[in-house]
Amino acid sequence: MMAADRPASEPLLPGATLGVLGGGQLGRMFTLAAKVMGYRVVVLDPDPHSPAGAVADVHLKAPYTDAVALLRMGELCQAITTEFENVPAAALHTLARRCRVAPAPEILAVAQDRLLEKTRAVELGCATAPFANIDDEGDLVGAWSRIGSPALLKTRRMGYDGKGQAQVDDLDDLVAAYTALGGVPCLLEARLVLACELSVVLSRNVHDQIASFPPAENQHRNGILDVSIVPARVPDTVIDQARAMAAGLARGLDYVGVMAVEFFVLADGRLVFNEMAPRPHNSGHYTLDACASDQFQQQVRALCGLPPADTRLLTPVVMVNLLGEVWQPQPAWDRLLAHPGVQLHLYGKAEARPGRKMGHYNCLAPSLDAALALAERTRAELGIADA
Repeated sequence: MMAADRPASEPLLPGATLGVLGGGQLGRMFTLAAKVMGYRVVVLDPDPHSPAGAVADVHLKAPYTDAVALLRMGELCQAITTEFENVPAAALHTLARRCRVAPAPEILAVAQDRLLEKTRAVELGCATAPFANIDDEGDLVGAWSRIGSPALLKTRRMGYDGKGQAQVDDLDDLVAAYTALGGVPCLLEARLVLACELSVVLSRNVHDQIASFPPAENQHRNGILDVSIVPARVPDTVIDQARAMAAGLARGLDYVGVMAVEFFVLADGRLVFNEMAPRPHNSGHYTLDACASDQFQQQVRALCGLPPADTRLLTPVVMVNLLGEVWQPQPAWDRLLAHPGVQLHLYGKAEARPGRKMGHYNCLAPSLDAALALAERTRAELGIADA
């Protein structure tokens, strides 16, 4: 039976070959999880020094649109996933003719465009911040009259980690920001007063089996995730609502794979959808050490049509991101690893640059207060600035 003819409901068992488009840290951690579970892995990434390619069974060093590389990947793999959402749609459609692809190209298209993403979220019952679409400069005045101050201007495509957005407080700000962002299609969003930010990482397979990890409370610095705190310090009713809304999105989109859904928690406790990521997520890295399974094992299971694993939280945890500015020239690993409750994860990147995600570590402790204290102490030892 050719891979393309294999029923989507038929499970792929250890010994099968899985593929991942993208060779960064998320692809690396997927590859490691799959290999531990007994699968072979093919990575397609043009970077010869790809972190995922370094640990894969096969690293196809080619652009994502390379016809020969895509043909080879389709021949080798029984199922293929992605580590980032901005994979060219044509590549996914080519692969889908030969083997199982999850998530589906159509769902990635929704996640690639903030307007489509928020529109679908509203259709599926989620509240969002008020927003207005801006196709060109002729829409600026109308958008401002609808949203007003304070607001955020965000490019509809390719924005992440605080890139592609700007705060605006009046119409002159909006015009200047739109020009600075290149005059591309944008969304203007109302800037809300937040109590905190949450994310839910979940998995869903072709049998509509859904499992979500405990929501993480996230804090950002310069638009990049700084720390994730679990359990989140919000009422249980908010936790339950976040999990239910995330599951409703996954089911409504007929999503297969691991997905992260980010929410704003307002001062009155209301939950507002921010965005989704059709892949494992930085805020889910705490699962590598603090849960009965982790988000990358779930990604393998969902791709292979297997039931999700146990997602119980085993210990309070604070995840701390490690960015390139900590390398000056080398972090104080001896001080960090002197703490028994610290679990370090480095991503195999050769060059450290400011703002580049180089790794993370999880602070585990019997209580959340103790985990927070350990995170605060170790951050100070590494010279990480406060948010």
